[in-house]
Amino acid sequence: MYKSFLIKYAEIAIKGKNRYLFEDALVQNIRYHLKRVEGTFHVRKENGRIYVDTEGEYDYDETVETLQRIFGIVGICPVVLIEDEGFDALAKVVCDYVDRTYPDKNFTFKVDARRARKNYPMTSMEINAAVGEKILEAFPETSVDVHHPEVMIHIEIRPMINIYSTEIPGPGGMPLGTAGRAMLLLSGGIDSPVAGYMVSKRGVTLEATYFHAPPYTSERAKQKVIDLAKKVARYSGQIKLHVVNFTDIQLYIYEKCPHEELTIIMRRYMMKIAEHFAEEGKCLGMITGESIGQVASQTMQSLAVTNEVCHMPVYRPLIAMDKQDIVSIAEKIDTYETSILPYEDCCTIFVAKHPVTKPSLKHIKKSECRLEEKIDELMQTAIDTTETILVDAE
Repeated sequence: MYKSFLIKYAEIAIKGKNRYLFEDALVQNIRYHLKRVEGTFHVRKENGRIYVDTEGEYDYDETVETLQRIFGIVGICPVVLIEDEGFDALAKVVCDYVDRTYPDKNFTFKVDARRARKNYPMTSMEINAAVGEKILEAFPETSVDVHHPEVMIHIEIRPMINIYSTEIPGPGGMPLGTAGRAMLLLSGGIDSPVAGYMVSKRGVTLEATYFHAPPYTSERAKQKVIDLAKKVARYSGQIKLHVVNFTDIQLYIYEKCPHEELTIIMRRYMMKIAEHFAEEGKCLGMITGESIGQVASQTMQSLAVTNEVCHMPVYRPLIAMDKQDIVSIAEKIDTYETSILPYEDCCTIFVAKHPVTKPSLKHIKKSECRLEEKIDELMQTAIDTTETILVDAE
């Protein structure tokens, strides 16, 4: 029945003279994602609307699920498009639409007509009344409720007349690629995939860095992170994932520095290495999954000490969120079950029993002086031996 989908957006509509840039980006993203769906699709813009037209057979459910993962879309409306052949032809199509869409006719409805073409011979109110009358005649079980209808039948008078009554929610946000690129510090935990998803939702393209510590972390832990990147890539598009061998740096810090400062110092060197790849990739910032007070390395004091090594901005979209709120998003984007698999990442191996929660930058820098003999060489080796993987959606 549905050969087209009307795509609705929200924020894009207030972009003024730059609006076409965001619309074009959304059209490109829709085309990119629909390449994976069985069927032939044509995406087009028309007078402030975006349409996805289908050709031949296609998988309706898969198409809708794919569109629901494209940032910038707030509503997906399966729509019937018809030529203007007069009111009687319109009323017949609307009644046929109602008959096929709603087998059970015991519902209340309202007709909502809008004219983009003001030369149409009937006003919107006249269309509402006349079409409503035709529906009542065809289906006496129905009734009109203009205040709280169970079914809202939309009729838009455009070059092609649009008829639809269902709006499937999209993810919202801004089209991918309209806000630059950022580097995600991706671990095997719950938080960082959610952070990547949330920043990507604002139109940011992602790269990612993962710190691997063999033999203390297994290949299963690495595969877990790759699997998480695949799930995030369903929304963000392809992710360039840098897998850094961090073992020697961790062991060296463990040997030379006070154990209560291990997490903070390791975190600082992770940020330095991630920033190296971010600069190579022309990223405009880094993204982490930190939330204030969640663990010792995420107190305000710890975050300030960690930030000190960074030259580019660090974005923390989860910074004020409760854990359950983060878990809810992880469940929604299907990363939660993968995140809780029991394969430890490098952050959890060398954890002090009593980590410092209010580190002093002066003391941390003094401890880092003990690393001067070998740390630069170890960092360069870690960078040179990094494995880069292009991760596509699963």
